[in-house]
Formats: sequence, C-alpha cells, structure tokens
Amino acid sequence: MGIFDIIGPVMIGPSSSHTAGAARIGKIAREILNDEPVSAEITLYGSFATTGKGHGTDKALVAGLMGYAPDSGTIRDAITTAEERGLSVSFQASSLDMGHPNVAEIKMKGKSGRMATVVGRSLGGGRVMITEIDGFPVEITGEEYTLLTNHNDVPGIVADVGKILAEEHVNISNMRVFRKGKGTEAVMIIHSDQKVPESVICRIKEGNKNINSVMTLDII
Repeated sequence: MGIFDIIGPVMIGPSSSHTAGAARIGKIAREILNDEPVSAEITLYGSFATTGKGHGTDKALVAGLMGYAPDSGTIRDAITTAEERGLSVSFQASSLDMGHPNVAEIKMKGKSGRMATVVGRSLGGGRVMITEIDGFPVEITGEEYTLLTNHNDVPGIVADVGKILAEEHVNISNMRVFRKGKGTEAVMIIHSDQKVPESVICRIKEGNKNINSVMTLDII
C-alpha cells in the first residue's frame, strides 16, 4: 500500500474505510443492479456493524446507492434524501465473521423489479473490493473498466468473448472466471483498458447461446 492509499481520497466523513469506502461499495452495487433502486436491505459486519453508524457508514452506503460520489455533500443527508426519492432502506448488524472487519451486504430491488445481492468490503484509503454478486464469488474493485458475463459453464465461452474483444481492439488487462460448480453457472470478469462499447456488448450477447447476460461497469 502506497502513501496515497494511506492518505485516502477526498471525502465527506471521518474515516476513509467507513465513509469513502462505504460510498464506493454502494455506488458499485448500484451499477451492478443496473436500475434505479427502490429498496435495499443492508447488513453490516465487523467494524461496520459496531462503529459504522458513528462514522456515517450507513449514510455513505445509501449515498452511493443513489449514485453519489464519496466527496459529495449529499452523504450527510443521505437517509432523508433517500426517503424523498422513494428509496426504502433498512439496516441490520450481524456478528457473523466475514473474514474482514469492514463488510456490507446489500440486497437491492430496482424500479423494473430487477433484484441483486452484492457483498463488498472496504480495504482502507477509500479502496474497496466487491467479493460476491448473487452468490457468485467475484473480485471487483471499481478501479478499471469491467465487463461481466453470466454464462453456462461450457467450453468455448472464454475464447468466443476474447476473440470478439480482440477484433474490436479492446485490450484486456486481466480476466477471471468464477463458477458455482462444474457444468453449472459461471461468471467471467474482464478488466480492460478502455470502456467496452455497447455495440461490442451486443456482439458478445448474440455470439454464443450459452451466454445468459452481459453487463459493464465504469470506473468508480
């Protein structure tokens, strides 16, 4: 960890882990939902659960869910703003050991009825890691352009997607595949040097019948 990671980002609140990190977790969760959230059930673990409220973790998570950045003055009044926007939020604390001191689980529902569950941890200095999406283990930091596919675990998916990205001159910085079990569902996470255009996303969706869905995340 470098000195700039220790200093942390420009933010509203007393703690980069509990405030800036929490806001980024909420914002990435919103991107993953890919919809305007209307309800969220948030469970806090570890230090988030014991000291988070005093540090504004609850407000920061809600601000992020509404799309606000860690340095937004909206964090202070995020709970009230959420009520005004029709976003219903509930919180609970858990003593379950999640293997990290600053963890939040967010179960969301969007206006369209879409639902998603995201687990994220705050690493310090405003840095975060999304570790789970709808039960799939993942590793997403929000620090790079990200493409995610949900697909059937069959041969050829990685090759097909990689071929399309190469043809469209999208440079892959790293890629990982997570699966629930052999031959079941899988998630592929690709980080790239540039944002993947919508036309390329359409090619990927249409290029293999075993790809169930494709989504992208901007740098957050």
